[in-house]
Amino acid sequence: MLRGFVLLLSCLFGVETALAADRSEFRRPDTIPFPSEAPYSLLTATLGKMLYFDPRLSGAQNMSCASCHNPSFGWETPVAGAVGAQNTRLGRHAPTILNMAWVEPYFWDGRAATLEEQAAGPITAAVEMNAKLSDVVERLRGIAVYREGFERAFPGIGMTEETLLRAIATYERTVVAGWAPFDRWVEGDESAISDAAKRGFALFAGKARCADCHSGWNMTDNLFHDIGLETDDIGRAAIEPNDPLARHAFKTPGLRNITNRSPYTHNGETYDLREIIEHYVSGGIQRPSLSPLMRPLDLGDDEIGDLVAFLVTLTAEESDVPTPTLPTN
Repeated sequence: MLRGFVLLLSCLFGVETALAADRSEFRRPDTIPFPSEAPYSLLTATLGKMLYFDPRLSGAQNMSCASCHNPSFGWETPVAGAVGAQNTRLGRHAPTILNMAWVEPYFWDGRAATLEEQAAGPITAAVEMNAKLSDVVERLRGIAVYREGFERAFPGIGMTEETLLRAIATYERTVVAGWAPFDRWVEGDESAISDAAKRGFALFAGKARCADCHSGWNMTDNLFHDIGLETDDIGRAAIEPNDPLARHAFKTPGLRNITNRSPYTHNGETYDLREIIEHYVSGGIQRPSLSPLMRPLDLGDDEIGDLVAFLVTLTAEESDVPTPTLPTN
């Protein structure tokens, strides 16, 4: 629908008018949405940030959430599969936690309905952090800063498995991609991005059909698609076995800070933006589960270059994340 609207405006009013209307669909929101049952609290988010970076959440007390979702690498890891407990390489690339306040469901296959449920997954998975939540809570209750902080944040409840996960999820909802050149262009600064990037955006929203799936400010439809990659992973079909299009289908990733998040795709086998665009140009592997949106594209080398120039503008100009001082007693 968006692509058709852009083409109509282009015909009626010209390309510049169409781009102005189109870019507004990707404008940054002014506020972070928090669920009513888990409203924002500075104290809760602060506790959650400490927990996120604390290796005492893992069974061997040697891994934290940041081990696989590192702010230095776009909140991912720079390898195809992160290494979990007992030096176990994980089967999927670690997805980013950027902009999770605008995402649901969670994981590549969407198996978690809430961010709190997602937070529990890696902690308790034997191949990841390999811990029991009950053991983690007992361990951390012995640390005064945590015990007293949770008593203040959750009066009469304190630290429980539920409140621990809520704190982590609250912090994760505050992890938002910073202002990027693209955002300044959306707000009207025509000098914020290059002419090549502007042409790339026109392709992204039009001829290349990228915005069919990478929509909205976070550039994801939050749906699952088989994009025709070589893989044995059945993806979403593990959750929806009766849907023929769920086989090999994975969650559409957002594109914010994309240049910091190589490698790409669920299996992390593509390290270059041009290479992943060329995959879309090819139309992917033809099979019954292939998304109907995957069709070969007629794009030349220059157009692929323009798309890359546009994608580069989605990376924030500042992304410093100070790590917290962890309590010892």
